[in-house]
Amino acid sequence: MRRKKDPMMLNLEVVSYAAGGKSLAKKDGKVIFIEGAVPGDVVDVRLHKNKKDWAEGIVQKFHQFSAERVKPFCKHFGVCGGCKWQMLPYEKQVFYKQSEVEQHLKRIGKISLPPLQNIAAASETTHYRNKLEFTFSSKKYFTKEEIAALNLPEGEKLGLPSIPALGFHVPGAFDKVIDIDECFLQQEPSNNIRNQLRSFVLEKGFSFYDIRNHVGLMRNLMIRNCTTGELMVNVVFGENIQEQILEVMNFMKSTFLEITSLYYTVNTKFNDSIFDQTPILFNGNAYAIEKLAHWKFKISPKSFFQTNTKQAETLYQITKDFAELTGKETVYDLYCGTGSIGIFVSDHAKKVIGVELIDEAIRDANENVVLNNIHNASFFTGDVAALCTDDFFDTHGRPDVIITDPPRAGMHEKLVDQILKMEAPVVVYVSCNPATQARDLNLLAEKYDVTAVRPVDMFPHTHHIENVVQLKLKSH
Repeated sequence: MRRKKDPMMLNLEVVSYAAGGKSLAKKDGKVIFIEGAVPGDVVDVRLHKNKKDWAEGIVQKFHQFSAERVKPFCKHFGVCGGCKWQMLPYEKQVFYKQSEVEQHLKRIGKISLPPLQNIAAASETTHYRNKLEFTFSSKKYFTKEEIAALNLPEGEKLGLPSIPALGFHVPGAFDKVIDIDECFLQQEPSNNIRNQLRSFVLEKGFSFYDIRNHVGLMRNLMIRNCTTGELMVNVVFGENIQEQILEVMNFMKSTFLEITSLYYTVNTKFNDSIFDQTPILFNGNAYAIEKLAHWKFKISPKSFFQTNTKQAETLYQITKDFAELTGKETVYDLYCGTGSIGIFVSDHAKKVIGVELIDEAIRDANENVVLNNIHNASFFTGDVAALCTDDFFDTHGRPDVIITDPPRAGMHEKLVDQILKMEAPVVVYVSCNPATQARDLNLLAEKYDVTAVRPVDMFPHTHHIENVVQLKLKSH
């Protein structure tokens, strides 16, 4: 139950968006960050953080809806945390995303910037993900409307029945899962596979995973639907009951003939990660093949790959354009993962050197080099700052262009120092977090000027945004 001391702020007019998908209002010199509103709404907000100059809260009541609002297309909107911006027209979403990038670069980066190029908006705003992961749970999440329909005594939480569910975790409730009927993030047969599998295991009476007690057979479902038409499914089990596992897998094999790679994984650990587990091929091909432009990529159940294939082509083409390759350059691809960016630019480079800490990703990268008959790309496992020594440069050449695509946390300061020492004429920084990118750009400003910036929207209806920045070495 919410604490009574949480104060309310009434009749706030929402004026803008802030970072992280929150909207923003101002009152009596205080900035209020609000969840669940859009610019133009007039709302009452219950504060859960209340400082002298700022506060954070959640909408409790709408007095007036913004003229910018549109009707959400998904019935799970407002409960599922996946597509929180459905109530905004797409053109407004990309407007606010571009504004966020600019604010981060100016406020955190504190560097001189060229005019930002227009954001690369997505051509498809639904069914754009090639991979989704669903969770089985013994405890379905009940909406307020569903609880009201149960007619329970006032405040009687224990009266909620434990109903199995297959869908997405509720934001902020690790042990509750929303039972998803239709999701608009992935092309069919994604919904059909999920719904039919749910029906089958319910009919069989197989147990759904109880995350608190770590028991239950059915744990996770991963579906990867490639633009090539290849389809990979991995069913993850929380208990190793072979008879029941085989029943489930034989059902999947006989029902969904379109699955080209059918796996299962037994994961009895406390966490859902399968990166330290061994997926078992039950039927079909060991890999799915995905394409970016004309490049092919082998994808295994544990491979990382951009989840929006078509927009990844846009992101990588902008990266390639910013690299300004003529065919004479040695390109270093840092945080190269499975080599997707390095391979994408390889036909315009003299040589590509990829570096990545995760050995499995490097193995995938080298397989993808062979698959595409590429002879000018090499990929190495290791820490960039430790690996890129003078001896390494003597063997492989110094970089003319550096492409870096770090995780959300941005680049380690040692790597920033190493890039400054390398003094490559051009650096292209691809980021999924413009805030940490801005911090790193501030450090790189010691030797580099930012010469081009273009945001890319990879995830419509969410607040997430990618950004590509071109830097050039300052003239001495």
